[in-house]
Amino acid sequence: MPILTSPAAILNVGVAELAAGAMTHGAQVVQLDWRPPADGDRELGLLLARLEDDADDPVGARVRAANALAVERILSARPMLVGVRPASEVVPGLGPRTILHAGPPIAWSRMCGPVRGAITGAILFEGWAETPEAAVELVERGEVTFAPCHHHGAVGPMAGILSPSMPVAVVENAPGGTRAFATMNEGLGKVLRFGAYDQEVLDRLRWLASTLGPTLNAALALHGPVDLRTVIAQALQMGDECHNRNAAATSLLARRLASSVVRSAPGFLAVQALDFLAQNDHFFLNLSMAACKSTMDAAHGIEGSTVVTAMARNGVEFGIRVSGTGDHWFTAPATVPEGLYFPGYGPADANPDLGDSAITETRGIGGFAMAAAPAIVRFVGGTAEDALGYTREMQRITLTRDADFALPPLGFVGTPAAIDVRRVVETGTAPVINTGIAHKEPGVGQIGAGVARAPLACFAEALRELGRRLGVGGA
Repeated sequence: MPILTSPAAILNVGVAELAAGAMTHGAQVVQLDWRPPADGDRELGLLLARLEDDADDPVGARVRAANALAVERILSARPMLVGVRPASEVVPGLGPRTILHAGPPIAWSRMCGPVRGAITGAILFEGWAETPEAAVELVERGEVTFAPCHHHGAVGPMAGILSPSMPVAVVENAPGGTRAFATMNEGLGKVLRFGAYDQEVLDRLRWLASTLGPTLNAALALHGPVDLRTVIAQALQMGDECHNRNAAATSLLARRLASSVVRSAPGFLAVQALDFLAQNDHFFLNLSMAACKSTMDAAHGIEGSTVVTAMARNGVEFGIRVSGTGDHWFTAPATVPEGLYFPGYGPADANPDLGDSAITETRGIGGFAMAAAPAIVRFVGGTAEDALGYTREMQRITLTRDADFALPPLGFVGTPAAIDVRRVVETGTAPVINTGIAHKEPGVGQIGAGVARAPLACFAEALRELGRRLGVGGA
């Protein structure tokens, strides 16, 4: 006699093979994707329990209050573009022979090809050496100092190279009392950020320093500060995600400044500047990065906070900083993004993930806002459904939503904001980053674009350090 009078309906949790027998006998099975907290690591699991927002536990209450403050500072940030100045005049602590790079600290001997190439180009641009060979000799004699952009309030895409004579956007976040800087975006093709340093690259860098930078600075002086938060919010509703797709944001910026550019610069300079913006859809990327940097720096350094305030890559290592652990970097090997390659190139040609541009994802745009820009998948790979899925997935590892950054394809829900290192470790969900892919050799340039995931090991180590600082452990 049959026990059941109708087919069984089963919810299977965890290992899918456990339901195989039932399925062969006609059962309807719904598979729940579940894994134990911290991927079964007992020590981390116990530490997570100690760091939960428990109002009755002194440590939990402390973490909850710290995170509430971090979220408040993120959501109240108002990054304003106030000027474009030579880096030597505004970037704090930038010595006369100091070059800043993307990602966590790294020595010349360990730097990847694109970063070495970009440093060579910066030295030639500065006039510290006359040939590439002489530039390398200068470095190897110890006559050039290197530091991460993040250590000086700056961010740079890909190699992220910033030297004293380069013009930088100056972004001020008055509510948070922070200031951030980013170089001018060079456009696509042969560019310094991908390690190119031929004459075409150097000529463009000199034009940015002598013409575009001063022209935009004069226009901003006439126009007044530009509210970058508002530009980003509008662009998200126009198909950008403000990391790899910036066509709308660049257009909005150009529209705001066009009249002031024309009124403050001689006619031929105004035409050159506006033509450059019109031909470079990526121009806003660097401004987006500086806006996100000034925002996240306001949330940095809050004792007890589990909020991630920086994610960055130097082409060798991926690193994160967490609000409650100060300026300590937690690193793991960088991986090659998965994506689409230009004809003639493939994964074997690619450099591991590179650049400070993951500050956009740290803030909750870029890969976290891919739902706003489903067309981005034509550039980085995947489907429109994947773009929506990435944003939904990132909601699992963040503390809040930014209602100002509304996403039309998801019913105008706000972007996920404030990555919580606890949620990353608990769920095993790694932050997603959409990114360009550089050739591993200097000077070749961009060979594709794709999606990368932050290595989970960084977050596990950060969680352990947070526990140590708060006087709790996993055992």
